[in-house]
Amino acid sequence: MTSCVLSVLLLVTGVSIMAAAEPAACKVRITDKGLEMLKSETQKFVEEELTNISVPEMKGTEGRFQYTISDVKIKELNLSHSDLQFIPDVGLLFDVQNSSISLSFYRQILYWFFYDTGHINASAEGVNINTAVHLIRDVEGRLKINNITCEAKIKKMRAEFSGTLRRVYDFLGKFLTTGLRFFLNKQICPALNHAALVHVNAMLETIPVRTEVDSYIGIDYSLIDDPVVTSQSLDMHFRGMFFDLSNQNLTLVNYAVEPVIREFDRMVYLALSEFFFDSGLFSYYTAGIFQMHIVNEKMPKDLEMLLRTTYFGTIMMMNPALVDAPLSLQLAVNSPPKTSIKTSGATVVMTAIVKVMVLPPGQPPVQLSSMTMETKFNAKFSMRGKRLAVHADLRRFKIFSNQSALESLALIPLQAPLKTMLQMSVVPLINNWTKRGVRIPLADGMDFIEEVVEYHNGFIVIGANLHFSKGLREMVVGSPSTETQTSNTTLTV
Repeated sequence: MTSCVLSVLLLVTGVSIMAAAEPAACKVRITDKGLEMLKSETQKFVEEELTNISVPEMKGTEGRFQYTISDVKIKELNLSHSDLQFIPDVGLLFDVQNSSISLSFYRQILYWFFYDTGHINASAEGVNINTAVHLIRDVEGRLKINNITCEAKIKKMRAEFSGTLRRVYDFLGKFLTTGLRFFLNKQICPALNHAALVHVNAMLETIPVRTEVDSYIGIDYSLIDDPVVTSQSLDMHFRGMFFDLSNQNLTLVNYAVEPVIREFDRMVYLALSEFFFDSGLFSYYTAGIFQMHIVNEKMPKDLEMLLRTTYFGTIMMMNPALVDAPLSLQLAVNSPPKTSIKTSGATVVMTAIVKVMVLPPGQPPVQLSSMTMETKFNAKFSMRGKRLAVHADLRRFKIFSNQSALESLALIPLQAPLKTMLQMSVVPLINNWTKRGVRIPLADGMDFIEEVVEYHNGFIVIGANLHFSKGLREMVVGSPSTETQTSNTTLTV
């Protein structure tokens, strides 16, 4: 019994360890330089949020004074003495020190038989706000603010009275401003809490977690653990796995080298492992789109002539009546393409079966030959805003017969025209398809600029600066992204 229980515990523990040890195929680092750029946007956003603070009407009696304070409006906030920084193991800190608030309110005061009304300008000085934002991974694998620690304090407040009873109000002013300062102190943190937990979390929901890339595949950008926060950076580890939309449970196991980001010089870094690209190629392969049919006007004339010359004897032996029938090439990738990333660059190896077919009018196609085509492409990566694009160049090309070594020798004359056909027809089609790129996990309104791509053994690292195409408030309270996530382009030729 004891051994049985021990086995179960070991099994459960082993599963937990395996689940926790899942490597990330995509990592994003935002450095303190990126945070510095975000500071001014955060300051503007906080100023706008605090401007909307609602202070309730104040009524009361002080001695022979009866007063009503209403229509409190914040006219200006000066939060120039603010800072945004990382809190190790927690999240972000927005700190405001020794700032000021200008406001106005409407007074109604009864003193004995005198009744007086009017607007009063007031100022709050020594405004200190300390707000800590706690970042976690939620149950869906999304970055989320789960808690806010806030402390706000206004050291002093002054009011500028006017009107017939201005001097009489001097002793009342301290009482009124004390009450107003109390209400402002109580309203600042709830306003910031609502802004972060509601508005900022809504913005974080625009970052794709599990979304469609096109009509065939999707991508899983769920966080595999809580964000890692140090004094220099915020690191997020994403699953970074593509999947076939028609069979979402059929996926690769990630055995690739986990990417490592060591730099802090740029505002943002994106690291992607070989698995990131292999899972995409695998998903396209299982979706069945790596198939091409080259026939009629899509067949280069010199290649068609060479095929007729090469297989003339075969056609004559088969059926002389087919000598003028159209010819076609059917290409089908027979195994998932494989990515290799080295310090010298990135390549993709692809193997396909090429069938030479003759097309008798009104009859089923007849196979003349079957050959294996081995290709290697150089892959170059670039950023288009928040999209990763790939450009491919044919590096190596080889064909050989699946039937005999003798036929492989006869195929040598086909090497050059087939390679030319790939370079002129197929490679541009692939590049036109991949130049749109795949979105990386950044919020709407944030784009990569001035990127530099570094190649390492097993992964790439893209360092870049950030450009905000929207203000933070527009990003936070704007409508959800309407960016189209699908494309109906196929690789069928």
